[in-house]
Amino acid sequence: MSDSVELETRPWRLLPPIHPDGHKFFAVAGVGALVGFFIWTPLGWLGLSVAAAFAAFFRNPQRRTPVGSGRVLAPSDGLLMGVDMATPPPELETASGEMRRASIFLSVLDCHVTRSPADGTAKRLRYRPGRFFAADRDVAGEENERRSLLVENAEGGAVVCVQIAGALARRVVTHVEVGDVLHAGERIGLIRFGSRVDVYFDPSWTIRVGVGQRVVGGETIVAEAPGADAPAEFVWR
Repeated sequence: MSDSVELETRPWRLLPPIHPDGHKFFAVAGVGALVGFFIWTPLGWLGLSVAAAFAAFFRNPQRRTPVGSGRVLAPSDGLLMGVDMATPPPELETASGEMRRASIFLSVLDCHVTRSPADGTAKRLRYRPGRFFAADRDVAGEENERRSLLVENAEGGAVVCVQIAGALARRVVTHVEVGDVLHAGERIGLIRFGSRVDVYFDPSWTIRVGVGQRVVGGETIVAEAPGADAPAEFVWR
């Protein structure tokens, strides 16, 4: 997996690129716009609007990620809808019992790229088919389609990231394989359209965010281990 990237500062490159999973959607809408202009000008403008909407939804921005162990970062953009104690998805077969869980709700306007919440090695990756309830409902965490990732750090600690489909989301994508070495803030996947991401971590860690707060994937510190120092370095990822 890739580590960090250098921030592009040239004016014409300030717009975020489109995630690879969005290329075909953007291309189809672009072709439709061209055809539409030949048929009827308003159809062409409609096609351009759809292409612009896809470009916005599948945007893939760089993020300024704090470097250092003992932190859990927000795995996605969105609204922190709850912090509680819960057992990670059973398909991961973890033996840690209940962990602290932070749940992030993504609207269709949020960036839907999912990022690794911590440094470590991908130890388990599981997919579970399910329903498509609205992602902000409690039942969504148990019943909806999801992909779960267990990240284990060098000290043996575990962080779990769960991508959960929503009422509009019909595909959850994870670009990770078991054994991959991950870096906090690194892109690991995507959820198409409205959805939710849960992150589980050690209950002894201090929560650094509040319910109702908007978080930024790869940047916002969700929790820190006891005695963790302030970030001394940041990288673009």
